[in-house]
Amino acid sequence: MRCVPIDLTEFERGLPFEGDADAALASLRERLALSQLSQIVHRKRAIILFEGWTGAGKRAVLKQLVGALDPTYVTVVKVAGSTDSDEERHWLARFWSSLPSTTETTIFYRSWYRLMVEQRMLGHFDDDRWARAIDEINEFEAQQRDHGTMIAKLFFHVSPDRQAANLQAREEDPWLRHVRDFQPIVGPAHRDRANDVLQDLFANTNTRWAPWNPIDANDGTAACIAALTILADAMENAMPSEPPGETDEKVVNLRPAKHADAIGG
Repeated sequence: MRCVPIDLTEFERGLPFEGDADAALASLRERLALSQLSQIVHRKRAIILFEGWTGAGKRAVLKQLVGALDPTYVTVVKVAGSTDSDEERHWLARFWSSLPSTTETTIFYRSWYRLMVEQRMLGHFDDDRWARAIDEINEFEAQQRDHGTMIAKLFFHVSPDRQAANLQAREEDPWLRHVRDFQPIVGPAHRDRANDVLQDLFANTNTRWAPWNPIDANDGTAACIAALTILADAMENAMPSEPPGETDEKVVNLRPAKHADAIGG
């Protein structure tokens, strides 16, 4: 299997967005909402991964994305580090229970990739185990796509200087300084080693069926617009553009149940 390598240094320009950012964001929210409506009525599934460096602004983009969608059909899964229970089961087991059902979108804020990078950097994955984990992930993602699930993988990249500045600003905020990342393994102290691991990861998991989308996050507004544009494009490509016919039985029935009429539902 051949994957396309990614050079993260190509995503460090930090150019500001040219145009009316508010108008662009409003248009993207409308596109995302309409695509999600198609997803719901056509009973499709979607998986979105948010990965990237600590301090790259992932959470700000996540807020914009979730704010554009119907929250009753969205689940956000915040992935922490490895736990003792992971030693008693397959390391991907925790993610199977979080996969979306029909009509639903699951957003992984950090994902199986973060666990892979963690295990590699801590020395728990030797070369053979690392190669096996890559095969398992590629097969896992291929199974989801074969099952009709849309997969979008985002990696938010910032330069070392921008990362340091963002983390310093967070540290100086009287509230945000108490919100610690569970795992500083993709923080400044381990950046060189993490970058080597990530380059190897991209070179082996940037597949045709689940490609990576690097985001230049050195400018927050431009990064948000770029990320939402990628997601809007992905959803529009994956979801039918026309509403279903009246006799199509494979769609969700959004009409209220009979008993709801009696109580004004």
